Parts: sequence; C-alpha cells; structure tokens
Amino acid sequence: MPKTSAGLLVYRFREGRLEVFLVHPGGPFWAKKDLGAWSIPKGELSGTEEPLAAAIREFQEETGFPITGEFRELLPRKQPGGKTVLAWAVEGDLDAGQIRSNTFLLEWPRGSGRRKEFPEVDRAEWFGIPEAKRRILAGQAGFLDDLCERLGE
Repeated sequence: MPKTSAGLLVYRFREGRLEVFLVHPGGPFWAKKDLGAWSIPKGELSGTEEPLAAAIREFQEETGFPITGEFRELLPRKQPGGKTVLAWAVEGDLDAGQIRSNTFLLEWPRGSGRRKEFPEVDRAEWFGIPEAKRRILAGQAGFLDDLCERLGE
C-alpha cells in the first residue's frame, strides 16, 4: 500500500528574490547524484500522527533546526513510486551549512554483511526558483510552482 510523507518547503526573500531551502539525501545511492535529487525535508507519517506535526518533526530531525511560523498548505503531490507527499510552505531563514541530520543504518557495501551509518540528509542549500527546479526531484517540482502562485511570484 502506498505510503504518505509530510514535509516543509521553507522559503525566504533575499535581495528581492525568492529562495527555497532544499536538502540532499544522504547515503551511497545519492552520493553522486545532484540534478533531480534534492528534496524538501520530509518523512513518513507515524501511526495516527497529524500530517503537519509530522512535517515539523521531520524537518527538525533532518536539519536539526526547530521551525515555527505561518504554515501554508500546498497541494499534495503523488510521487512516481506511488507515495503521496503532503507539504506546507513556511517563511524562515536558517544557515544551510549548519544542518545536523539524524542517521540510518544500511548494509554497505551491499552483500557484505556490514552495516554502516549514514546521515539521512548530507547537505542543504538555498536555491532561487529556476535552480531549485533543476535540483528538486521531479515528483516535488509542483510544490515550487504552487508556492510561486500563492506568493504571487
């Protein structure tokens, strides 16, 4: 059965230009991928958790930053693999170079029987909308369009 994830699209204005905060997934599968690999900080809902609460929790787990503000619900997006991603936009400003992500264990190298720890997110960055569209996963690009429409950009 397809899963549901919830995340936050954090944005700011710098010198009159809209920028969004995206994260790059950690681990060996994503290590050499860049364009089309970035994401909003997000994760799966646990149990009966409210989606916005899950999005806020996941943001803090993946970045180390607490987040508050006015959360604007964006249109849900169905990913190519069948997962639905719920997202909220929130204005904020944080130092992308200071993220502290949670980690996960993975057998690596595959078939070796050894388990290695990897960060869930290995880096974060602020992007203007044109560059963000090049970097974000195809299934999440609609969040950028939705944000721009809601902000009149």
